[in-house]
Amino acid sequence: MANTRRGFLKSASALALGATVAEVGVHASAKPPFYADVLQTTRKSLNGVWQFRLDPGTDGETNSWFKPSQTSEGWQNVTVPHTWQIAQDSTEYFGTAWYRRLLEAPREWRDQTVRIEFEGVFHSASVWLNGSEVGKHLRKGYTAFEFDITHLLHPGADNLLVVMVNSDFDSRMLPRGHSSDWTHDGGIYRAVTQLITPRIYIERVDVDAVPDLLNGFANVDISVVIRNSSDREWKGTLSVHAIEEDTGLAVLGGSDENPVDIAPGANIARRLPTFKIDKPKLWHFDAPNLYSLSVALNGAEIRHEYTTSFGIRRIEVRDGSFWLNGERIGLMGVERMAGSNPNYGMVEPASWIEHDHDDLKNLNCVFTRVHWPQDKRVLDYCDRHGIFIQTEVPTWGPDTFKDMKDEPDPEIMQNGLEQLQEMIARDRNHPCIFSWGLCNEINGQNPPAYKFAQRMGEEAKRLDPRRLRSYASNSLQRNAANDVAKLMDFIEWNEYYESWYPGTPEDLRRNLEEIHRAFPDKPIVISEYGWCACTPDRPEGDSRRVRVLGDHTRVCRETKFVGGLIFFCYNDYRTHIGDKGTGVMKQRIHGVVDLLGSRKPSYSALREESSPVESLDCSGDPNLFTITLRTRNSVPAYTVNGYKLRGILYGFANIPLECREASVSPLKPGESISIPLQFKEREGATRVEFDVVRPTGFSAITTVWMP
Repeated sequence: MANTRRGFLKSASALALGATVAEVGVHASAKPPFYADVLQTTRKSLNGVWQFRLDPGTDGETNSWFKPSQTSEGWQNVTVPHTWQIAQDSTEYFGTAWYRRLLEAPREWRDQTVRIEFEGVFHSASVWLNGSEVGKHLRKGYTAFEFDITHLLHPGADNLLVVMVNSDFDSRMLPRGHSSDWTHDGGIYRAVTQLITPRIYIERVDVDAVPDLLNGFANVDISVVIRNSSDREWKGTLSVHAIEEDTGLAVLGGSDENPVDIAPGANIARRLPTFKIDKPKLWHFDAPNLYSLSVALNGAEIRHEYTTSFGIRRIEVRDGSFWLNGERIGLMGVERMAGSNPNYGMVEPASWIEHDHDDLKNLNCVFTRVHWPQDKRVLDYCDRHGIFIQTEVPTWGPDTFKDMKDEPDPEIMQNGLEQLQEMIARDRNHPCIFSWGLCNEINGQNPPAYKFAQRMGEEAKRLDPRRLRSYASNSLQRNAANDVAKLMDFIEWNEYYESWYPGTPEDLRRNLEEIHRAFPDKPIVISEYGWCACTPDRPEGDSRRVRVLGDHTRVCRETKFVGGLIFFCYNDYRTHIGDKGTGVMKQRIHGVVDLLGSRKPSYSALREESSPVESLDCSGDPNLFTITLRTRNSVPAYTVNGYKLRGILYGFANIPLECREASVSPLKPGESISIPLQFKEREGATRVEFDVVRPTGFSAITTVWMP
């Protein structure tokens, strides 16, 4: 066995260490430390080649697959992040599987703290190092977690990391059992990273930055979570520094005036005095300004710095409307179902995440929601390109509370609270987070569902008191005033007249008026609407999707009290209860693009309906065009500020010959402007394409002139 053991270690070392490039860098924004001799967290990627095997008989734990003495027999090589759900032979497998690899641990790590961070394992993970259990993260498939492995690590020697994963449908977790309608891709499907720090280190920094719009400054509140993993008391200080990310200009700096005293083995949260930023650059979906904040821990033999990004914006509900940075706004967008490309599943590369979200921006999406906590790269994109997002605990469907009487099941309640806590802990600094979503379509008039949502709302308010909270209701068609929606900061309703609900656009109008009478002081967001070809009596027909989009959007605009619209869905999506396709392509047909991203005719219709520019008219010719644009006065409605008009003239063989641009003066909802645009290339023009371009570079509307 000893010879076999050495053979496995040699083979696995070549795979897990040689084939994976060590990724050593700084935390978050990869900037050098602001303070001399201060160390940032070293991040060493554990992505790459691992060994893997399915365990349909659940024999692995009994047979000690977690021990270093195991051979390579029965294991195969895979690349982590990984899901077995996109492999032909295991698409329908829901159960237990195992992963293992060797870790490199240099001798110089002896005096450091070493952690392993898993960004996502679906849905349960049990972790061993060198044959000893490190910890478990159970029934929480979409939130990040980490373990301190310092005490089990052998610096200067081989270290075997083993992870047992379970993806069974489980009635003790959210989503509960088979209730959810999306793909359940088992595996270590997001990144794995080693984190190396001093023994006393900053674990997390929470930032709240709120502008004082009247006086032209922002208050920045900072809470720092510090851990002492040593066996000695430690005393030191905290320093703070912040810069504008786009210019690098310092906006905030503090000397070592914040003392820290932390006992051995303790975790503490230290709230710093409020800082002030004068003349802040506010975050807006058309101006996604970001700041970089660094907090440094300084003391005897210890220097550690943690860096995070944040934005400054004020989101309010008042007078029955949403207000962003003092402006009344109406928002519109579309929801994307992650993991739907059958080539990737939930293991989406950065290129596909960027592809889909570029598409969302091209669709004029500035407001979206998702059914579960997302890959952090999604939130980073939304921060930097300007999309508001509601990210949610995956409490999906009325079956979540099946067979419960007056109270939610304690295990379900606890699972929901833990997922909420972990979601907020990781994501609260993102300015793109518009609101926390607590649940979806639970029948909010059912007593256990009502009490669940109420308790979740209270916890979200405790953890992040300045951010809005809501839930997507499917129970506002009658007796709306009895729904748990009344406890939310705004009303969300999944509206499916002419699809899941019988009725007409006029039934939608009547229902909206009833909801408004029940909650006159709260804006209504249509959190889902659209057309699903999900039953035999509803065959796929994209023209029907276009008609439902147009008719229902028109009714919502005419009511004047709908503050947001989120069309469902951007993409046809993979789901274990799919009614079309087989294997890895089992799906529901609900989107304006298919699983592979090909656009349907409804794509253009959604782009047009979602634009803040209602019309773009062109008169004249290349000698002198007059371009007239008018903004919408109902959802989506917001000031068009910093936009420009761009015209590209094309000649024979579709050759672009000339580009002309003009600034668009700020326009409030319902206003219009006419802009002259003149070209030098006047002979042989075959067409001119005119776009109104957002400050972020994405086109809001297009029109074409033909001679």
